[in-house]
Amino acid sequence: MTSACTPRFLASDNTSGMCPEAMEMLQQANDADDLAYGNDRWTARAADRFREMFDYDCEVFFVFNGTAANSLALSAMGRSYHSVICHELAHIETDECGGPEFFSNGAKLLTSAGADGKLTPEGIEALVTKRSDIHYPKPKVISLTQATEVGTLYTREELLAIRAMADKYDLRLHMDGARFANACVGLNASPAELTWQVGIDALCFSGTKNGLAFGEAILFFNRDLAEDFAYRCKQAGQLASKMRFIAAPWLGLLENDVWWHNAAHANAMARYLADGLADLPGASLMFPVEANSVFVELPPSAIEALKAKGWTFYTFIGAGGARFVCAWNTSTALLDQLLSDIRATLNA
Repeated sequence: MTSACTPRFLASDNTSGMCPEAMEMLQQANDADDLAYGNDRWTARAADRFREMFDYDCEVFFVFNGTAANSLALSAMGRSYHSVICHELAHIETDECGGPEFFSNGAKLLTSAGADGKLTPEGIEALVTKRSDIHYPKPKVISLTQATEVGTLYTREELLAIRAMADKYDLRLHMDGARFANACVGLNASPAELTWQVGIDALCFSGTKNGLAFGEAILFFNRDLAEDFAYRCKQAGQLASKMRFIAAPWLGLLENDVWWHNAAHANAMARYLADGLADLPGASLMFPVEANSVFVELPPSAIEALKAKGWTFYTFIGAGGARFVCAWNTSTALLDQLLSDIRATLNA
C-alpha cells in the first residue's frame, strides 16, 4: 500500500515514463547495428514521417532536449545583433539559462506582456517600433510558445494576425512546441494548420512531453534557415553518434497517430482535474484549461499540506499558483486522490 508521503508526480509531463510504442521502437532499433551520426535508416524514416505528417517537405533535425532545440533554431534565424520578441513568461526567457543568447552569440530577448500567456500583434509592434537607431538590437524573430506557459492556446486566427505583423516588419516566426501535440488536440487542428499554413518558419516539436524519454525535433518550413544547421548541431554537442536511438522512438509516436492519442489523454485528464477543482470552495482556476496544464490558486496552508502528502507540483512557473500537468499515462485514480487531498486541506 502506498504511504501518504510517497511522491505523486504531477509537477510536469517530464516525470512520466516512455510510452509502450516508443519503447518498442527503441528495442527494434537496438536489434541490429546501423550507421552512425544520423545516417541510419531509422533517422531517415522518422524525418520522412514528419514530412508526411506535416504535408510539407521540411528540413528535419533531431536533438537531445528542448533548450538545445530552441536555442539552436533561434541562432539560425537571426544574427548576434538581432533580437527575439517573446512573451515575458516564455520558457526561452525564464528557464533556459541564457541558452538562446549563448548560442546566437548575444542576440537579445525582448519581452512583452499579454493576457493568458500570449503575445499580441500590438505588443509585438510596440517593441519593434520602440526604437530604430543602431544602438537598439534590431528585432528579427518572434518566438511563440504553443501551448503557452500557462496552458492556453494560440488559435489559427491569432497566429495569422501575428504572421501579418511579422510580414509588416520582415520578422521570422519561431514556435516553441514543447506541448505542440496538446495544442493540436486542444484546437482539433492538424500540424500543418498550426505551422506552415499560418506562416511558422521553424518549429521545435517536443517528444519528451508526449511519451519519449528524450529527443526533440526541429522542423524548418523555411528551408533557407536550415543552411548549415547540421554544423550548428555538431558544434553544440547535439549530433548523437547513435542518432537512431533518438529518432526511432519518434516512430512509436508518429505511426498510428500515437502522438495524438497521448496528447488527447493528457488533455482529457487536465479537463477532468479542472472540473473537479471547480466544485471546491477555496480553489480558483487561474487560466482557461485548454491543453494538459491546470493552474489553480490555493491557500498557502493547502499548498504546504499537499506537499507534505507527497504531491509534486510547481508554484513558480507561469504567474504563480500551483501548476499540475497531466501526461499520457495520468490516471483518474491519481487525480481523484489529489482532489480528495485538496478537499481535505481546504476543509481543514
